[in-house]
Amino acid sequence: MCLRWFSKAFTAVLVVLFASGCVTNMDSSAKIRVDERQALEANIRLGMTYLQQNKREGAIRSFAKALEIDKNSAEAYLGMALIHQLNGEIKEAETNFKKALKSRVDFSRATIQFSYGRMLFEQERYKDALTQFEAAAADFAYQKRPDALVSVGRTSLALGDKVRARGAFEHALNLETRQAEASLELADLSFAERDYASAKKHLDQFSDAARHTPRSLWLGIRIERIFGNKDKEASYALALKNLYPYSQEYLDYKRFLEQN
Repeated sequence: MCLRWFSKAFTAVLVVLFASGCVTNMDSSAKIRVDERQALEANIRLGMTYLQQNKREGAIRSFAKALEIDKNSAEAYLGMALIHQLNGEIKEAETNFKKALKSRVDFSRATIQFSYGRMLFEQERYKDALTQFEAAAADFAYQKRPDALVSVGRTSLALGDKVRARGAFEHALNLETRQAEASLELADLSFAERDYASAKKHLDQFSDAARHTPRSLWLGIRIERIFGNKDKEASYALALKNLYPYSQEYLDYKRFLEQN
């Protein structure tokens, strides 16, 4: 699992948590609530830091302390879910994702739904994953809504629904014109449908927004060969050979040369 992705998920949760602020009335009962709130936030911050550093035991302790303070902390349950997922403890991760979704109604659930969907997708539970991704994408205030739509598209492809997939990728690009993953998916879909002009347009959009991957370079080779652009084809091929010599795409390219 990607620790960088996990830390981004936590950052999105914490922005929501800390934006709400703390109680400021300073009578004795309010002071207790302020202290508890600060302790809750501190433990969640510490858990995130431990997670970024791959110190999983420390992260578990911090989120467990957060749950001792607030047994309905969606952020703490999400933290537990992500750690269990990182450990390959899928049953425990799912239990905590579900608890997070049921906790504190004033907390935006899109980050939880997106994270839960990612785990379900990795388990090839595509229908369940689609439900979570679509729920996250339906939250108009969710900052990562374009990413959720890309996941809706990829899950739809896994379920064999190319029409829904294309709609989701196009929607993601409408929201964020430099959404590289959506551009690459549309380029691939267009190429498969023999709409080579659209495939090239979307691949160029991808190139403007992100560094090339083995998949994008291999697609570029095939597109430029169709258009007869030998220089561009050779450029893609050289990049694939030099940057990703052990990729499946480079093996596919060598087989392609042998057959042509």
